[in-house]
Amino acid sequence: MAEHTNKQLDEITLSTESIYKGKIISVQVDTVKLPNGDESKREVVRHSGAVAVLAIHNDRMIVVEQFRQPLGRTQVEIPAGKLDPGEKPEDAINRELKEETGYTAKSMKLLFSFYTSPGFADEIIHLYLADELTAGDAELDEDEFLEVTEITLEEAFAQIREGRMSDAKTIMAVQAWQLLKLGAQPGQ
Repeated sequence: MAEHTNKQLDEITLSTESIYKGKIISVQVDTVKLPNGDESKREVVRHSGAVAVLAIHNDRMIVVEQFRQPLGRTQVEIPAGKLDPGEKPEDAINRELKEETGYTAKSMKLLFSFYTSPGFADEIIHLYLADELTAGDAELDEDEFLEVTEITLEEAFAQIREGRMSDAKTIMAVQAWQLLKLGAQPGQ
């Protein structure tokens, strides 16, 4: 990610209070000194990061549909998963694609990395493009229930309009796919 550029806007952390430590996230409240010398509180969600994959097979994007508890409904998304502590994104991406879809890729290319919500969280997602896919059997986690399908670009845009596909990583992947089809190189 980009180097730090504007020291005049830095906030200095004076103290940190741990509020919650879970399997996926931790939450803390930081007391910070603002650039003008005043103090303020910042609620921060810590996350180990994640990988996501734009996997195209026969000009169709591989997606998974699964129930998302925070939304109270199913959601159509690209395959993705969290990084284990200390795990490199390039190691995790192949694992996640195989686990969720059964597909393996001859090559993976990092398109770009992005923060999901930097106003309160440090979660970063590394979005990859999978190439030369081979079908196989999925290896879902015990608590993972999903359906794998392949959709066209037009179907993806229809699902975005319908609200079936509404998470940022998937919408970004669809936009990247569209750029790729137009001959552009997203993320470069």
